Amino acid sequence: MPSARDVGQYILSAHGPMTAMKLQKLVYYSQAWSVVWDDDVLFPEDIEAWKNGPVVRDLWEATRGQFRISEIPGGDAATLNETQQDSVNRVLDFYAGQSAQWLSDLTHMEDPWKNAYAKGQNSLITPEALVEYYSSILPDEPKASAN
Repeated sequence: MPSARDVGQYILSAHGPMTAMKLQKLVYYSQAWSVVWDDDVLFPEDIEAWKNGPVVRDLWEATRGQFRISEIPGGDAATLNETQQDSVNRVLDFYAGQSAQWLSDLTHMEDPWKNAYAKGQNSLITPEALVEYYSSILPDEPKASAN
């Protein structure tokens, strides 16, 4: 199973350098949608509700003090399998064009961060909370037209 650092490195390899905050949010959304689409976590590390949104502490520690990230120590993009790459690519297609602040603001409007943060800063955002919320906002499947 890839680590959060591996997922972060994959995102940087696919999209290029970005701010630490934006990378954290894209890793978060990759985990959130993977648990919905793939019925499994993408990485095992916990996600915490910090003031500026969801954060994977291990990834934060690996990039501490850096504003713009181009490489993650210990991150290996090659550990993601094809299904995992596809899920992350879909996340990037939707979210990567947004600014770090926009992504942070979005997470603040969504239940997983709001509910965890209400329990106190650095509270865990569980995979169960991700599934519950993000599966509820999936668009409806297109209905077959009756001819």
